[in-house]
Amino acid sequence: MINIDNLGDYIHRLRQGERAALAQAMTLAESSHPQHQELSALLLDHIMPYTGQAKRLGVTGTPGAGKSTFLEALGEELLSQGHKVAVIAVDPSSPVSGGSILGDKTRMLNLSRAEHAFVRPVPSRGYLGGISQTTRELILLCEAAGYDIVIVETVGVGQSETEVAAMVDCFISLQIAGAGDDLQGIKKGIMEMADFIVINKDDGENHINVDIARHMYHSALHIIRRKHPLWQPRVLTCSALEKRGIRDIWQAVETFWSVMAPSGQLAALRERQNLGWVRQQTEANALAALFTRPDLHQHCLQIEALLQQNHISPRAGIRAITDFITQKIFS
Repeated sequence: MINIDNLGDYIHRLRQGERAALAQAMTLAESSHPQHQELSALLLDHIMPYTGQAKRLGVTGTPGAGKSTFLEALGEELLSQGHKVAVIAVDPSSPVSGGSILGDKTRMLNLSRAEHAFVRPVPSRGYLGGISQTTRELILLCEAAGYDIVIVETVGVGQSETEVAAMVDCFISLQIAGAGDDLQGIKKGIMEMADFIVINKDDGENHINVDIARHMYHSALHIIRRKHPLWQPRVLTCSALEKRGIRDIWQAVETFWSVMAPSGQLAALRERQNLGWVRQQTEANALAALFTRPDLHQHCLQIEALLQQNHISPRAGIRAITDFITQKIFS
């Protein structure tokens, strides 16, 4: 286990690309123990000079869209081109037990066994946006370990998926056609965030449905405001199962970087992402610190008792707690 005495050794092993060291560093970053959080912050400070060089790719899509099959095929294509590929696969956590299946390694078996690939299943632990709270730190650790392509696969639970776009360079929304309500994929939040719409399962008798969906998505993208001034989002198709169209998709993604990087838009995007993350996390930490105050905790318990007895409405309870914070803490 990483501790203050062997931290330097772990950083060296991490920089050498040792997968065991990377896995343990990720476990440390995910820990909520106060001592582990302090050590994790120190580790991240030391590796920051070695981060930022990888291409960051986000992939989302509804359950059944074939995300794992797509990522396996894409990962194998990238490995054949000499890349080192890390996949952070976020898995939904149970709201009852808090547990996660974390089965992405079994669905991406060839990729997880490859020498120059690393697949890390991560529980969302109830964090919204299709990611986990530590996903950004895990990306940095992968970059420090020498992976030049870092892919974040989201949980695929709906329109809250858009937060992954705030931590990657390029965002792919994976869709399927002919499986029900095709309009479900044309949700404005996801469509505005996506740099590519990829329609999977373009094989067999589904080709006609895919072609119809491609035209529909293409028309929708042209009436939605662009995320980046210099980039018009594209609609592509593939069959991940047959590994057809995967190389074309990667070539298109590389075109995205060739447009964004020289123009300075990529650097500006990452700067906005970092500042936004600092502000968001600062607000979350401030709120957590606020509710550790004994006087506020006691007041909340009193309001909860009144709510349970139906003596006040939820709106009145919110107002009472807000007034208490304003009068006792910020006055």
